[in-house]
Amino acid sequence: MNPIKGKQFFCSWSGGKDSCLALYLAIQDGAIPKALLTMLQEDGKRSRAHGLPVSVLQQQAMALRIPLVTCRSSWDNYERHFSDTISEFRKEGIEYGVFGDIDLEAHLEWVERVCSSVHIQSYEPLWKTPRRDLLDKFFKLGFKATVIAVKQGALDSSFLGRTLNDEVIVKMENAGIDASGEEGEYHTVVTDGPIFRHAVAIKSEEHILREGYCFLDVSGIREKKKC
Repeated sequence: MNPIKGKQFFCSWSGGKDSCLALYLAIQDGAIPKALLTMLQEDGKRSRAHGLPVSVLQQQAMALRIPLVTCRSSWDNYERHFSDTISEFRKEGIEYGVFGDIDLEAHLEWVERVCSSVHIQSYEPLWKTPRRDLLDKFFKLGFKATVIAVKQGALDSSFLGRTLNDEVIVKMENAGIDASGEEGEYHTVVTDGPIFRHAVAIKSEEHILREGYCFLDVSGIREKKKC
């Protein structure tokens, strides 16, 4: 029996490939998405980890037809603000949190501890699936993602703005990283896929160096209707 079937959930939403695939799989398992939760930097302009402008996140939420919930936080008080937010979800009847972790035990331990503290069940549909299998599934399902951040010393900034595909994956592996990016080697933004009502278009701008990463600043979001 699938424990999440028919249950309401929030998705911990980075805007990238892993959280998106986790969201898709939870929906396929019969769960009901009620919110996308994204933690923002203190100024409220960009996502905490991926550096995505709120406007991009909002366009993703519109295309997915799932409400976006954001919370400003520094890294120092991240856990407290995250916990406070999902505690409110629980009061609204949301029983599950969906996360896109693959195989890092420390991530799983944090998720389970924080969720259980407010009586929410964590759901990790990607957990322990071979990393390359997840990429293959992502591509075969028709999701589209763009590389928008690379870790300095792990990948060259020339990868920024590239569409994630088999060719780019091979180049990443040749550069010496695991192409899933589970260790934080790079981040993506998903712009289309089977659960998107329409594609999200992004306009690439300048490169920004911050906290050991090179980010591709993106803007100019507009709706692209599907035929």
